[in-house]
Amino acid sequence: MPTVDDVLEQVGEFGRFQKQAFLLLCLISASLAPIYVGIVFLGFTPDHYCQSPGVAELSQRCGWSLADELNYTVPGLGSTEEASFLSQCMQYEVDWNQSTLECVDPLSSLAANRSHLPLRPCQHGWVYNTPGSSIVTEFNLVCGDSWKVDLFQSCVNLGFFLGSLVVGYIADRFGRKLCLLATTLVTSLSGVLTAVAPDYTSMLLFRLLQGMVSKGSWVSGYTLITEFVGSGYRRTTAILYQVAFTVGLVGLAGVAYAIPHWRWLQLAVSLPTFFFLLYYWLVPESPRWLLSQKRTTQAIRIMEQIAQKNKKLPPADLKMLCVEEDVSEKQSPSFVDLFRTPNLRKHTLILMYLWFSCAVLYQGLIMHVGATGGNLYLDFFYSALMEFPAAIIILVTIDRVGRIYPTAISNLMSGAACLIMIFIPHELHWLNVTLACLGRMGATIVLQMVCLVNAELYPTFIRNLAMMVCSALCDLGGIFTPFMVFRLMEVWQALPLILFGVLGLTAGAMTFLLPETKGMALPETVDEAENLGKRKSRAKENMIYLQVQTGKSQGPFVSKRYLLQKKSQKPSTYRLW
Repeated sequence: MPTVDDVLEQVGEFGRFQKQAFLLLCLISASLAPIYVGIVFLGFTPDHYCQSPGVAELSQRCGWSLADELNYTVPGLGSTEEASFLSQCMQYEVDWNQSTLECVDPLSSLAANRSHLPLRPCQHGWVYNTPGSSIVTEFNLVCGDSWKVDLFQSCVNLGFFLGSLVVGYIADRFGRKLCLLATTLVTSLSGVLTAVAPDYTSMLLFRLLQGMVSKGSWVSGYTLITEFVGSGYRRTTAILYQVAFTVGLVGLAGVAYAIPHWRWLQLAVSLPTFFFLLYYWLVPESPRWLLSQKRTTQAIRIMEQIAQKNKKLPPADLKMLCVEEDVSEKQSPSFVDLFRTPNLRKHTLILMYLWFSCAVLYQGLIMHVGATGGNLYLDFFYSALMEFPAAIIILVTIDRVGRIYPTAISNLMSGAACLIMIFIPHELHWLNVTLACLGRMGATIVLQMVCLVNAELYPTFIRNLAMMVCSALCDLGGIFTPFMVFRLMEVWQALPLILFGVLGLTAGAMTFLLPETKGMALPETVDEAENLGKRKSRAKENMIYLQVQTGKSQGPFVSKRYLLQKKSQKPSTYRLW
């Protein structure tokens, strides 16, 4: 009986149908970018100082320029951290409406040295030096409330973490297509509700809800496209699907530049996602999932549609379509299985650390560039462009060099770039941006590579569980990253870079402890996974293909290809696939 992969070999593994579905689903991937890193623009903190009643009238009466007004009325102007805090969060205890104040150095009549004048926290809000708006300027998330910006981003990652616990079950229980449509609808609605939220608390709740479903929408699209294509195109398609996310990042920089007001920006990236609901008619359900649910008739109908779209004849034995049996799936996976044996335990702990560190490096570098850069939009755009060469490097090296060396070197490159940035003076902004881009490229390579390595190190019956548990550390890393970046920068601007550098270098060193999986067959049992480094690669096995003519129907002859694999350990033993 033919399987889905057998049928796709005849009707097209990546024909017109798959290309159309791929392009449509890539829009889902691109739409995740504003949710994942939109904080760079939505939570942008511009230069600001306390609003003092009477200053505007005095400035107008005296004909001050803006520079004069700030020099006369704002305490602690300067480049040091203490001066920055004073100018942004403190004000003089002065009644600026009194008529005795002079136009030239008005505070000289109150004290010989203005540093002796008493200060107090801002009482009447802030004045922001920006032509647009952000959640910071609207809700005054500065000084004592600046941590609320971190919480806003952490809620998205917390939503990712909580959503991953249930969305996977929904996709397996009710179907990939239904999960995609349901999560897309909630993502769109919560995005719009975030844009019109009347206060910070409600905005936070809508952001949490959006995080819980948006990653599920991305994963559903990822699963659908990888299940539509043949096995020969699955890896390349998966990598290019993630490249679509990079396209979303590049587009976000342009949209944010054109729309500098956060509510309109949020609407601009949320409203178009309602069009994804049209996928109800444009994208069918996964035939693999339908077969797993014993809905064979629907699966056959979709395979016929694929053949028709690809202008191919379906095989004569299509009605005998079946799902591949996997005996190992009958075993009950358990969390304990990830730590039961020495090598699996080592692999699990290392992969958890790799997921955590690459999430912190990836998001942290984006936020650090946004907080310290010169031109927010150009710096974000340049760093986003670095993800394209990252994808090319992955495609070129993954089957030639392997997985471990590119992953380790990328981690080391990211860590080293962060540490070097500490010693670059602020005046050499272009060099800082270049190093940040290199670090960003390395983190991107690690994020995509570790996903593949994670799947290849575990036996089949706990593979999905291992992916879920280890990748959960990516979301946990994202929860803590905003606090690591912005709170540590208040202590010392370079402190986050030291943390990133240590994380990257240690992750690179730990990667070398993992076995290389290039050319290795996926392990089916715990014993195979435990001895993965000692197994022979596929390249060393002798492959013999037999083309067997099995019958004749209304169309051309139908043939099946069998593979006789000669075991290198036992030369006299053959296995029929």
